Amino acid sequence: MSSASHEVAALKADSFGRIALMRDDAGLFVRRDLGHVPLWLRLPAWWLARREAHALQCVSGLAATPQLLRWDGRKLDRSYLDGGAMYQRPPHGDLAYFRKARRLLQQLHRRGLAHNDLAKEANWLVLADGSPAIIDFQLATRGDPRSRWMRLLAREDLRHLLKHKRTYCPHALTPVERRVLKRHSWLREAWFATGKPVYRFITRKLLQWEDNEGQGPKP
Repeated sequence: MSSASHEVAALKADSFGRIALMRDDAGLFVRRDLGHVPLWLRLPAWWLARREAHALQCVSGLAATPQLLRWDGRKLDRSYLDGGAMYQRPPHGDLAYFRKARRLLQQLHRRGLAHNDLAKEANWLVLADGSPAIIDFQLATRGDPRSRWMRLLAREDLRHLLKHKRTYCPHALTPVERRVLKRHSWLREAWFATGKPVYRFITRKLLQWEDNEGQGPKP
C-alpha cells in the first residue's frame, strides 16, 4: 500500500459518500469516502460502493475506465482519469469520439458488465486527448454476456450512448442507429412507468438532489 495520502480537491459530495481527488507517492487517485454518510444511509452506500468495487475488478486492465486501487469497506480508491465530463467538454461534431465510445462499450459488455447509468453525461468523460472514458460503476450489473438479460442491458447502454450522439453529432447517426433509438425495450417502459417515479421521489424529495446527475444539492 502507498504511503500517507492527502486531499487535493473535493470533487463531489452526496448522500452516498464524499468523492475527492487525492495524492500519494504514486500520484493522483480518486477516493469515495463513506465516513460522512448519514447513519440511515450507510447500508445502501456500502452496498453501492461494494458493487462498484466488484465492477472495477471486471474492467481491470481496460484503458479508459478507472482501475480499482483499494476497497476496505469504507473507502474506495480508484485511479484518476485526466478529463472532464461530457457536458463540460462537449464532443460537438466529433465522430471519432463516438466511434471510440462504442468500441469501449463493446469491450465492457464482452467482459460481462453492463453499466446501467450511461444516460448521465457526468458518467462519460472526454479525456485530455479527446477520447472517451466511462466512470461511476455503482449501478453496474455483472453476468454472462451471452444471456438474454445481459444482452438487453447492453442494448440499453448502447441506446444511451446513441442519445448523446444524437445530441452532439446528429448528422453522423446511421439508419441502423436511428432504428435502435426508436425501438424501446420493455425494460425502458417498465422503468418509466414504475422505477423512475420512485427514483425521482427518493433523490429529489428525500435526498435533496436538484439536478439529474446525482451531484447533490447546489451550494
